[in-house]
Amino acid sequence: MKTAISNILLCLFIVQGTCVFSQADINAKIVSKVIDNLVDIKGIAQNDENIYKEGYKYVLFSLKKGVNGNYSRNTQSGEFSMEPVEEKELSTLKINIQKGEECKVYLFIRKDGALISKDSTMIYSAETINRKQYIDESEIEITGLVIEDVKTKLGKDFYDYFYQKYTTSGSKYPFIVNITEKPSIGRGSKISIDVDDRVIFEFMTRPDDEYIQAAANQALRYIYNYSTQRKLLYKNKKI
Repeated sequence: MKTAISNILLCLFIVQGTCVFSQADINAKIVSKVIDNLVDIKGIAQNDENIYKEGYKYVLFSLKKGVNGNYSRNTQSGEFSMEPVEEKELSTLKINIQKGEECKVYLFIRKDGALISKDSTMIYSAETINRKQYIDESEIEITGLVIEDVKTKLGKDFYDYFYQKYTTSGSKYPFIVNITEKPSIGRGSKISIDVDDRVIFEFMTRPDDEYIQAAANQALRYIYNYSTQRKLLYKNKKI
């Protein structure tokens, strides 16, 4: 009976790992389990070395595309440390996947703002696979995604203005834009915008609305220039 139930569940969902990256420091891993029509997602960190490690941050989030084309997002984030040779569950997500829906799940691990490891998984119903004999990567590409990790009101003000301008600009870039904020000397902080693991713009905050808005507009120009160069590079490489 258990075997039959397992076979039925495997027919309902297909979970496919799509990207794994690690610098052999802390390894990120996404583990999924199907229960009825729910997918239980766990973000896992693995420390393969025999030393204690601390000062790490994670972001685990899902982006589900409904049958009507709308997206819904669920995000978990936090800080963690690891004992020697430890595997730790960082956070969990529960995702309801119905017929015709798709969901991309990401796990990022960073230290001092630098990406240490990441993993991603695509989850979709079996009906989608039966309908599409071949799935091109561009069909599941997610555009216009912004991840924020800000700490202060100024950081939140910058993100809100940046995101509003980004979503109303009509530009939906095929890469993830990361906005992170770090404390600095005095009361200020430094906000960085990175794309494809590259910092393309950063600035020091100050309590001035016009200054914050000008920084957001400048960040958008840098992203636009980066996207243009990225397209040329991919075209030259015939990607």
